[in-house]
Amino acid sequence: GLDEVGRGPLAGPVVAAAVVLPRGFTHPEIKDSKLLTADRRETIAPVIREKAVCCGIGVVEVEEIDRINILNASLLAMVKAFRGLKPAPDYLLIDGRETIPPGWFKTGKKASGSSPQQRTIIKGDQLCISIAAASILAKVARDEIMVEFDKKYPEYGFASHKGYSSAVHLEVLRRFGPSQIHRKSFAPVRDASPKNAEWIIGSLFEKR
Repeated sequence: GLDEVGRGPLAGPVVAAAVVLPRGFTHPEIKDSKLLTADRRETIAPVIREKAVCCGIGVVEVEEIDRINILNASLLAMVKAFRGLKPAPDYLLIDGRETIPPGWFKTGKKASGSSPQQRTIIKGDQLCISIAAASILAKVARDEIMVEFDKKYPEYGFASHKGYSSAVHLEVLRRFGPSQIHRKSFAPVRDASPKNAEWIIGSLFEKR
């Protein structure tokens, strides 16, 4: 199962996870990550990693998102997650509508010899346990990344909103302008008019 997290945020990477579960495996709490609290996701994630045959995480950073667009970045994150699976499966269940271009599996030193078959499932994170498991691992991984970014850019509140377009985030973005991890290709970021340059804000925090 493959799923990604982080298409919508104005800042931070897009993260995908791939999970292979044992045949017939079930667990009552493995469900769409959006239906779980952060605490429950963090509790269930280690269970998934322990029970899975294998799992992988793929991260695509902001610079790449701005260069190739968020859709392609999401698919690339899935390819990276797939490459972390050992043994690599020959059939993928993908949340959503978009399939991964077959040629993308054949690039890089760790490419597989042939492209796996793919099946997309709309709302797959609610219908397929392996996709649901992937959604949980991806969400936990991305949240951890954003909490770390919050330490570097405390004025933006990334630990709270995780880069999503909340009212507080938009206000801070208008006040300070974009940070280095904001997606410049996204309209709210591109249109932000900073009152103070980011390096000034950074220097103030360094002097504390």
